[in-house]
Amino acid sequence: MKKLLSYVLITGTTIVLVVGLGGCNRDATADVGTAGASSAATPAAVPVIRGPEYGDVLSTTPVHKTVEHPRQVCQDVVVNHTEPPKDQHDIAGTAIGAVAGGLLGHMVGHGKGQTVATVVGAVGGGYAGNRIEAAHQQAQVTSTVEHQCNTVNETSSEIVGYDVKYVYNGVTHVTRMDHDPGSHIRLQ
Repeated sequence: MKKLLSYVLITGTTIVLVVGLGGCNRDATADVGTAGASSAATPAAVPVIRGPEYGDVLSTTPVHKTVEHPRQVCQDVVVNHTEPPKDQHDIAGTAIGAVAGGLLGHMVGHGKGQTVATVVGAVGGGYAGNRIEAAHQQAQVTSTVEHQCNTVNETSSEIVGYDVKYVYNGVTHVTRMDHDPGSHIRLQ
């Protein structure tokens, strides 16, 4: 209310001064009544010079922006490689088992029973040899150290401006500025 009263008083004083100065600048011949004063200066409007105007800041809110900063992170990692066994089908164990079983079966029987015992021994020995070799075969595991790199995004927040809420002539306004104006904002 005090500011409004101040503005009214300043404006009224300015108007009185302008009108008063306008009366002082009249040509003297105009008062006497001589109409030959075409070269006389007419009263010019005195420009009103005002200083900058300010609004009262009610609040200032920083405006943030999230920024990503990618960076590379490298480390040495132990990597295990598994190679399958050389004889994946256990052929060697099957063959050795069949020969051994066939020999044992041949030693057991006589006549036609000997042939049947040889075949049964070969089949049983082959199966047993296959299982024994499968149980004893293991995959070849080798370990190596590898240098591995990954990109990691780190985020940060930075202030990109300020939303300023202010009052001017009793009206509330909001504007975005690149700096914090403090308690008063200069108006254009």
